[in-house]
Amino acid sequence: MNSVYVYCEIEGTQIEEVSFELLTKGRKLANELGVKLEAVVAGEGIKGLVEKAIMPYGVDVLHVFDAPGLSPYTTRPHASILIGLFRREQPQICLMGATVIGRDLGPRVSSALTSGLTADCTALEIGDYDDKKAGKHYDHLLYQIRPAFGGNIVATIINPDNRPQMATVRSGVMKAEIVDEHYKGEVVYENVADFVAPEDYVVKVIERQVEKAKNNLKGAPIVVAGGYGVGSKENFDLLRKLAEELHGEVGASRAAVDAGFCEHDLQIGQTGVTIRPKVYIACGISGAIQHVAGMKESGIVISINTDPNAPINALADYVITGSVEEVVPKMIKYYKQNSK
Repeated sequence: MNSVYVYCEIEGTQIEEVSFELLTKGRKLANELGVKLEAVVAGEGIKGLVEKAIMPYGVDVLHVFDAPGLSPYTTRPHASILIGLFRREQPQICLMGATVIGRDLGPRVSSALTSGLTADCTALEIGDYDDKKAGKHYDHLLYQIRPAFGGNIVATIINPDNRPQMATVRSGVMKAEIVDEHYKGEVVYENVADFVAPEDYVVKVIERQVEKAKNNLKGAPIVVAGGYGVGSKENFDLLRKLAEELHGEVGASRAAVDAGFCEHDLQIGQTGVTIRPKVYIACGISGAIQHVAGMKESGIVISINTDPNAPINALADYVITGSVEEVVPKMIKYYKQNSK
């Protein structure tokens, strides 16, 4: 068992951001294990276009599968590619994005290889394990860490005996960092026909409609988020005004979404998006672990809450005790007065 592998998602010829985040984490895991970092990318017309984007993240070997029928993504060809490649190469670890594609592809590959898969990990570490019942010691296992039981506990999951150890991670959980713009790795152009049978192309995509996101929560430097404590849709409009003044975006907790105060695509947390803004303003948010999982990497956290003992306050850098109706209009007023 050797390398750490990352499956890179692609839209046309553009690599998805979550793949860069996983390559960064994969490089760190590979360094710790003393093995290579390898990446897999499959599409059509991508040869010569994806290498420059992927290699700077410290990739030692890039496997490129370029053939008609591999784009847009369909399940069977991509599953056959990973299953065949992993049977040949015997990797230790495989990382994928916890996206629509990753959630479709990961379980199929892990099932075919009889390996384990942990979904929606929030952290990945290398560690040892002593199985006292079996009297076995395992070195350098992948600790797959994620919230469990509705977010009430944080579970560490291991896969001692089967390989590869597979995990999916949501976009925004890891931070993407280039290792070296001129990193020298090997590029292998694989023969797709060796992996994919004609019958794997049984499904063909006739038409696709890709709808752009209505917000930029993941990329916003400032996020103003509201919880159930905001109280109403009308009060949520106050958060939108504050976000507009600060040139930020509006987010929400699950409780606010469930109450109908705002749309689901604004939800931050374990069942929403994961973000890491420079400033996070939590308005009327209690601070349940499910929500905190989606914003704990924020630079500065400001909490506005009527409850001085709200759990979110323990995480906050600054706490303002008061209601949204009282505090937010003052913030807007004073920001207008003091901004250039």
